[in-house]
Amino acid sequence: MSGRFVDLRSDTLSLPTEAMRTAIADAPLGDDQYGEDRLTIEFEQKAAELVGKEAALLVLSGTMGNLVAAMTHSRPGQEVIVGDDTHFYNAEVAGYARVAGLACRPLPSGPQGLDPAAVEAAIRPGSSTHRPTTGLIIVENTNNRGGGTVVTLERMQQLSDVAARHAVPVHIDGARIFEAAVARGVGPDDLCMWGDSVTFCLTKGLSAPLGAALAGSGDFIAAARRNRQMIGGGMRQSGIIAAAGLVALDSMVDRLAVDARHARTLAEGIASVEGLTVDLERVQTNMVYVDVSGTGFSAETVLQSLRELNVMALSTAPYTIRLCTYQGIDEADIGYAVSAFREIAARGFRPDGINERNQIHTYT
Repeated sequence: MSGRFVDLRSDTLSLPTEAMRTAIADAPLGDDQYGEDRLTIEFEQKAAELVGKEAALLVLSGTMGNLVAAMTHSRPGQEVIVGDDTHFYNAEVAGYARVAGLACRPLPSGPQGLDPAAVEAAIRPGSSTHRPTTGLIIVENTNNRGGGTVVTLERMQQLSDVAARHAVPVHIDGARIFEAAVARGVGPDDLCMWGDSVTFCLTKGLSAPLGAALAGSGDFIAAARRNRQMIGGGMRQSGIIAAAGLVALDSMVDRLAVDARHARTLAEGIASVEGLTVDLERVQTNMVYVDVSGTGFSAETVLQSLRELNVMALSTAPYTIRLCTYQGIDEADIGYAVSAFREIAARGFRPDGINERNQIHTYT
């Protein structure tokens, strides 16, 4: 094994390109609070156009975009229907409750996301004096915990139809919506047409250093702008963010196919290692989930072995490892990572200092 270092923990580790750095340095700046930052205006117009919406709003992160969307679509005391494995429910510090005053109704969510029939059964009408009403449905696409899988156009339409029957809006957490579009060979607007609003991130596969966009109707974005201000998201010379974002949208979308190809190579290589299991059908974009239970060790122990060979990954469950590809990870890195898995398998998956098998830990 060489001295190479390969970090596959997350695509948030992607770094801005030289073109982005140059655009930031050269950005003409104005005050966004007065509507005078030209690049921010340009970015918001382009973002809206790409996802097929009337208007868009630059926000600092996907988490901020999702929170602002929930605040804008719903009112305090209402309930949000969401997948039980989604980022909104699991990784946004319950901002929906603390800030927006909303409750969540989590439903089981598989690789294809929410089941339309289950969503319809979970919608609460306004006729009861005892129950919260349903204010919003959130769909995550791609589905991170599902394996980076794509929620199909058919499923999106089914969920939209359910929502329309009950006059409930749909928000798409499209943190990686461009990965989904590239994987399916469609435009992002095709995937977003079934949502009333959508958030997408600039900082993952698109490699920008900061920022996200929230898009929807003109009236929705006007209200969202007020809510963004309420939670401290109003900005001044935001053109330094928009400059990198424009480069990302212009030059980084098509190359996401490279990340998907690298993920497929990585998945197939790992799947060939005895003791490791990869559901190759779920490897659709830039994520690879590995079941390590067949090794006799926990995910954390296997990760320790990988770290000794300078390969970084992330544990998402007691026996599950996630790896992400992104701009900056090349074919040689993928080959090295596969070799590292084979190397630790050859020594029984034991890190240095662990001399016994069956080191599986109990997690609560």
